[in-house]
Amino acid sequence: MTTIRVGHLYPDYLNIYADRGNIAVLTRRAAWRGHELEVTSLGLGEAVVPGAHDLYYVGGGQDREQLLVAEDLLTKADALRAAVDQGAAMLAVCGGYQLLGRGYRGFHCEDMPGIGLLPLETVAGERRMIGDVLLECELEPGQRRTLAGFENHAGRTRLDPGGEPLGRVLAGFGNDGESGFEGCRTGRVIGTYLHGPLLPRNGWLADWLLAQALGHRLGTEDPPLLEPLADELEHRAHEVSAARARSRGGRYD
Repeated sequence: MTTIRVGHLYPDYLNIYADRGNIAVLTRRAAWRGHELEVTSLGLGEAVVPGAHDLYYVGGGQDREQLLVAEDLLTKADALRAAVDQGAAMLAVCGGYQLLGRGYRGFHCEDMPGIGLLPLETVAGERRMIGDVLLECELEPGQRRTLAGFENHAGRTRLDPGGEPLGRVLAGFGNDGESGFEGCRTGRVIGTYLHGPLLPRNGWLADWLLAQALGHRLGTEDPPLLEPLADELEHRAHEVSAARARSRGGRYD
């Protein structure tokens, strides 16, 4: 058994749309393979120690909650960058995703500093982008998969030239409703607007994150291969969400 160490950033503030459920999925999928997920809360004033965790997770929140944590997250920026440079993985959702960029300007012109871990900036628009969303992703060369989730954000996120999106939008809005891309990925770090929570309907992404975290824990550059699971229910959840996205397409609410 291998213990996978997870640092959960601000679970008391950033947990909109049941994003905490992503941790539950990672815990169960690790356990089914004989591994243990050791989750540590990293809240306000609590330090990030590079090397102490294999995977970092930060969920979504409204502007009020993001304002509460943004300055504190900035104090953790150097340590998080060092942890990622040492091979730790990271998943950030919605508000957490925005704060991994250089900053987020809210609807009332609140300037929230970001930590610059992802090459992007976000500015709130006047209308929210809401609905089911479907992406095509290629996290591994030659392996295209679809990712289904739910988005609800006013932020318009724009990647820097050369920035790598998480995926191409097949249905829904994505980062800004214009570019045709959603999320951002650099190495083992993923940021996305997809709520739902995301991982119950996308078991393959949960496994990708677990493999990256295991690679860090075991000190290997290439992540280990995980034995497949009987994912009938997960596949069904994915297909239902994907069908909703395809039928709705994208629109402003």
